[in-house]
Amino acid sequence: MSNRQNLDRDRKTEEASSLKSRSPRRLLVTGGAGFIGSNFAHYWCKAYPDNRVVVLDALTYAGSLRNLEALDSQDGFRFVQGDICDPILVEALIKAENIDTVVHFAAESDVDRSILGPVAFVRTNVLGTSTLLETFRQCWKRRGYPESDRFIHISTDEVYGSLGADEPAFTETTPYNPNSPYSASKAGSDFLVRAYHHTYGLPTLITNCSNNYGPYQFPEKVIPLMLINMIMGKPLPVYGDGQNVRDWLYVEDHCRALDLAIHKGIPGETYNIGSSNQLKNIELIYKLCELMDKLAPKLPVRPCQDLITFVKDRPGHDRRYAMDTSKIETQLGWQPQITLEQGLHKTVKWYLKNRKWWKALLSKDYKSA
Repeated sequence: MSNRQNLDRDRKTEEASSLKSRSPRRLLVTGGAGFIGSNFAHYWCKAYPDNRVVVLDALTYAGSLRNLEALDSQDGFRFVQGDICDPILVEALIKAENIDTVVHFAAESDVDRSILGPVAFVRTNVLGTSTLLETFRQCWKRRGYPESDRFIHISTDEVYGSLGADEPAFTETTPYNPNSPYSASKAGSDFLVRAYHHTYGLPTLITNCSNNYGPYQFPEKVIPLMLINMIMGKPLPVYGDGQNVRDWLYVEDHCRALDLAIHKGIPGETYNIGSSNQLKNIELIYKLCELMDKLAPKLPVRPCQDLITFVKDRPGHDRRYAMDTSKIETQLGWQPQITLEQGLHKTVKWYLKNRKWWKALLSKDYKSA
């Protein structure tokens, strides 16, 4: 790293540490009935019970009101079913609730589905983000450009593309190189968020996270898919040779990182969020099998590893992701608190305990192996 880069990093660290921690009071959480969004809603309502949390979600296949049932009785919580591509609805909601902070999770997010139907991903991820940005900008303008307002855009490490085995981890300055319709649509939305800050001064931040896991994750994702298939005695499909590497972030750690970004993040900045838990897919599945064998004595097939089945690799399957999180650690003081072993143990126990939750989802448009 050059002296100039070091000076720039030190300046931003000092700016973040000296910045008065803002106190958002009225949040619009888009996609808040989905996996990460619902976990964030639970986290925020518990951490800041005096705040207003309004969830906007279209309740497509991956969103469920069951994820938010525990929040229904809270005075500061409200759920609205609607489409982020609807500017009239979005504007009415921001104005009626006097929203000062948008936390934007809403997205089509499954790579396989993006390969089968890319248009929906462009609509939601690009057009939807554009609608939110422009509507929030107009409301921000009418309110006199408050410096404390924030638009937090949650993105993915997949926008950076694929890493070779010995290449250094992604940083916030890694050039974008998306390889799937999903990651391309997320890259497009990231560029829009960045442009709205540089063009209009809108106080936006972008966070790029690694693979999340934990409670309320829809069964098409690899960890819940594997766990549910083990419980049901179904094959465990492994793409290609199983050597693809991912970094695994427990969702509660992600929520803590977003908390810091909302309160102390510098507008216009991007922050990578990961946990340095890089694991080959097949290694992850072995760990899940061992945990399930230990925690669930009455399984249709034991050991669970006997269910592993290698299947044809998907098109454009990125080989490796790895995140350099030194920026958010240095500037905002974030560190993951849940180890991979702790997180996987908690997750396996949750899916064993909450069978009614995921069984209800199996009747939806669910792509099982």
